[in-house]
Amino acid sequence: MRVPAILLCIVVAACAKAVPPKTAASDSLTRRQKDSILGASRLPGAQGIRGALSAQDSAAARNARVDSIQ
Repeated sequence: MRVPAILLCIVVAACAKAVPPKTAASDSLTRRQKDSILGASRLPGAQGIRGALSAQDSAAARNARVDSIQ
């Protein structure tokens, strides 16, 4: 009696409909906003995140200046 019950459980589990994972589109924060929140925290490495955001801002400003010259 155990074997048919176990086989039935296996078949039901194999045929069960998988729940799709949440997509990234449902997330309301951008990557920059998430990084900014992490950079403002007191977690280890937060200072590095702040530095990377600062470098990204500097590069974007420099590229905007270069683009305006041409």
